[in-house]
Amino acid sequence: MKVKTSVTLSEELLEEIDRNIEGSTNRSLFIERAVRSYLKQKQREQREKSDIEILNVHAQKLNREADEVLSYQVEI
Repeated sequence: MKVKTSVTLSEELLEEIDRNIEGSTNRSLFIERAVRSYLKQKQREQREKSDIEILNVHAQKLNREADEVLSYQVEI
């Protein structure tokens, strides 16, 4: 369901949006896609941050395990 809303944009931003609208896309659709893209990027960044935090908590153990595995390798 779509909800009509009003936002205030600078004239420069509106001109840039108009320059980047392709084909039959209108401003509303362009802005909706841009916001969705931005929100997906923010979610991705949050997941990556969370993953890094988890890895950092276990870093010493993981590094010890990696060192142990590497010690079994034979030089070529």
